[in-house]
Amino acid sequence: MKSQIGVVQMNSSDRLVDNVAFAKAQIEQAADQGIDLVSFPETFVYVGQNHHEKHQVAQTLDGELVQTFRDLAKQHDLSILLGSIYEKTPDDDSRLYNTSILINRQGELNGVYRKIHMCDAPTLGYNESVGIKPGNIPVVVEHKIGMLGLSVCYDLRFPELYRHLTEKGAEVIFVPSAFFLYTGKHHWLPLLTARAIENQVYIVAPNQWGKHHEGRTSYGSSVITDPWGSVICCAPERPGMVSATLDLGYLREVRSNMPILGHRRPEIYQAS
Repeated sequence: MKSQIGVVQMNSSDRLVDNVAFAKAQIEQAADQGIDLVSFPETFVYVGQNHHEKHQVAQTLDGELVQTFRDLAKQHDLSILLGSIYEKTPDDDSRLYNTSILINRQGELNGVYRKIHMCDAPTLGYNESVGIKPGNIPVVVEHKIGMLGLSVCYDLRFPELYRHLTEKGAEVIFVPSAFFLYTGKHHWLPLLTARAIENQVYIVAPNQWGKHHEGRTSYGSSVITDPWGSVICCAPERPGMVSATLDLGYLREVRSNMPILGHRRPEIYQAS
């Protein structure tokens, strides 16, 4: 089974209308190219400093923004990964969810994942847990492309989550991100490559790129990595889309030739 996957690299701002317009243009381009699924970065419709504004642009799953992209998926007959949006919480919590949403080509919500791991990095002046409420449910969904696992950005630093997704059947794992420039230079590609190799999965990682506002610059280098750890496409240093073909036949060949998942001995090294 082969599928064409697009990764969109964005330089999102605090202007939601502009970000949505750019995303729509990328979806139209993806449809023209025959892409099966197009994926966007973390917080792709809003990147700003003002937490009050984040609440202003936050949505529910049945809100107008999500419906817009559901209609686009159906109109263009392709699947869309909304890398993440700010989602309103159903209680009185002052925080929001950082939520990734997979929409299938029928316009249905195929998967909803709320980011589990919060990026609290005081030395970088960033404490995500202040404004974001963590989710607690890992997500793997069945899709025409294959079994798809969902994650977001900082999750990448927790290999046990990716092993769990793989054990639940994931063949492709998405990592929509807004990786900082400084950490990205050192960690982005090594971590993505490691997650692909150790789990023998495709990793699809659309990332934010460039300066968003004072004190916030993203690394870019949006990539797709295959189950052998080879980068099969990488975005240049500008907003736009790149794509690659995912071949599940090749994935199964890699797993068959080196069946590491069957060589594990969890009874020895997993905590009780």
